[in-house]
Parts: sequence; C-alpha cells; structure tokens
Amino acid sequence: MTTDRQPTVIARTVTRVVVPFILLTALALLFQGHNLPGGGFIAGVLTCTAFALVYIIYGRESLRTLLGIAADGPGVLGGITGLYARLFAVGLLVAATGGVVSMALGYPFLTQAVLYLSDLPVVHALTAVPGVGTLELASAFVFDLGVYAVVVGGLLSVLSVVGRE
Repeated sequence: MTTDRQPTVIARTVTRVVVPFILLTALALLFQGHNLPGGGFIAGVLTCTAFALVYIIYGRESLRTLLGIAADGPGVLGGITGLYARLFAVGLLVAATGGVVSMALGYPFLTQAVLYLSDLPVVHALTAVPGVGTLELASAFVFDLGVYAVVVGGLLSVLSVVGRE
C-alpha cells in the first residue's frame, strides 16, 4: 500500500537546518577520534543519520540527485546502492591497511605513531593558547577513516535496499 503523503513544511525546514549541523558534528568527531575511542564509528553513524533524514523527508531520488548518481542499475550493486557497497569495501581496505603498515614496519598490528608539527604559522594573538601552533598527525586517523567509510557504506547500503522495498 502506497500513500502520497508529503512531509510538512516544518519537517522539511528542520531537516534543511539540522542536516548540516549533524554532518559538521560528524566531521568534528572523526577528526578528534584518534584521541578518543570510537571517533570513526560514531562519526559514521551520525553521517548516516543525516542521510536517513534526507531519505525520509525528501525521498530517495532527491538524495540520488543531490549526490549526482545515475539511476539504479540492475541488481543490488547498481546505482546508489553500488556506490555505498564500494565505499564499504574501500573503507575496509583502508582500515586493514592502517594496521598492516605498522606490521610491515616491525611493530604490532595497529600500533599508533604520532607526529607533532610545531611552530606552524598562526596568528600571534593565538600563540599563547596551549596547543595552538602545533598540529598532531596520528596514524590511528587512517584506521578511523576506514571505520568511518565502513559504517557509512554499510548502513547506507542497508538503508538504500530497505528504502527501495
């Protein structure tokens, strides 16, 4: 049974306002995730929440158009669902590579290395703030990025297949 119910103006407006904030929060969690547990996972879940809101309020076709993806092809891996499945696979490859690289360098699997770049050009008024002027690059970010892609690809694949039914 299908209905032609349209979302209310309030639902459409709230979605338009809230989705950018959800995505911004997801990015913030992703970039600080190497310092706290679960950064890539929770960022992926929040990203999927934003896409789910767009799916529910505006429909599957509007998200497909927004992302610039062709109409669904034959089979499960065609169109937007195929994109999500490929994102899942790439994320799994990136996460595994992040762990294997440390083994290739003679360390245990997923050993984290941190590189601090200091004396970066920063506005002089901000240099008194602790931590400003130093950039921390952690190898755990590669793993978090892979986990993020796996979560986004996996959850959006499920959402897309279920939404097609």
